[in-house]
Amino acid sequence: MSRCYRLFSAALLLAVCLSLTGPTQLVQADDQDSAAIQQLIKRSNDEQVQAIAAKDSSIMADTVTSAHYQELARINQELVDSGVSGIRLVKIEWGDIHVSGSTATATTFETWQTTFVDGTSDQSRDRNDYRLVSDSSGAWKIEADDHPEVASSPPPSTEPVPGVPDNQDTSHNWAGYAATGGTFTAVSATWTVPQASNDSSFGVDATWVGIGGVQSRDLIQAGTQQTVNANGRVQYQAWLELLPRASRPVQLPVHAGDSVSVALTEQAPDSWQIAFTNNTTGRTYSTSVPYTSSHSSAEWVEEAPSAGGRGLLPLDNFGSIQFNGASTVKDGQTLSIAAANAQAITMVGGALQALAVPSQLGADGASFSVDRTDAPAVLTTGPRLTIP
Repeated sequence: MSRCYRLFSAALLLAVCLSLTGPTQLVQADDQDSAAIQQLIKRSNDEQVQAIAAKDSSIMADTVTSAHYQELARINQELVDSGVSGIRLVKIEWGDIHVSGSTATATTFETWQTTFVDGTSDQSRDRNDYRLVSDSSGAWKIEADDHPEVASSPPPSTEPVPGVPDNQDTSHNWAGYAATGGTFTAVSATWTVPQASNDSSFGVDATWVGIGGVQSRDLIQAGTQQTVNANGRVQYQAWLELLPRASRPVQLPVHAGDSVSVALTEQAPDSWQIAFTNNTTGRTYSTSVPYTSSHSSAEWVEEAPSAGGRGLLPLDNFGSIQFNGASTVKDGQTLSIAAANAQAITMVGGALQALAVPSQLGADGASFSVDRTDAPAVLTTGPRLTIP
């Protein structure tokens, strides 16, 4: 889950903005606007560092719109709950800045160091696509901060990983199954929310189904998440995410032991229905969202999420999770995981130790489990998905 997740419909640097009078092309910002926008982004980053340190999100309110502030406050809380004690901007590299009237876009490549309460740290470099708006006084504010490369995959690799079968894919944040090689327009599964161990160190795990993301940067996904904070308290949440936009929680209470079904269905071109059912409580949640997908893959995944573009969070000790009734619509046909020729994915840590391992598919071709190993979740900044 990812995910700044994160990410709002990808901010194209040369996007065409429609107005009542016709299309207006974004143009390169002049020196004055560029300086003002760079200063604002630097100040906003500084304020997020201060907000994490002080555990006070209000510090960030003056540089962003109210809607983006709510998102940043939630992301900061997720970071703190997941055991983050501090963040530091190591380096910022500037890309293009474009302006059209009262709107602007800016691209940066930011290297951040994340420090956790146990003293470990992680460092990652990500592309940030900012969208900005100016108010009546002409002052700029950040409206969105997208991370369009979060879902991208590295080039195929044949490097062997100890303990992982040669025919399995490996990932630093996914475990489960993924199907490619067709046009995928629906995916679904049922699972039981795992009981995250609260007698271990902090960590997070997320369970989801999705379309896209294996061989493309687009990914629409929905599922559940468990967070063990630094005090050992466990929080459970249902969520959805449309990359590159950040994930957002949905109004469906879930708890350990609940049976949850999630389905994504493209009802019309670029229009998706996301449906949740808590089979234990009988409660449901459904919404329709616009989203342009490559339809290039379908996934059933247990994940070590990231948050706020600050790298992967440590995987908790979730034990084992069982997927049942997993299916997808590929090239117009409803298929099981097996019939869709999905490939198993093992999650590995920074030392290439297996962290979460999928079982073989059940006799029905639509069920499997993912088991957490005893290996510690050594932090890593390596590629997130490796396909042999």
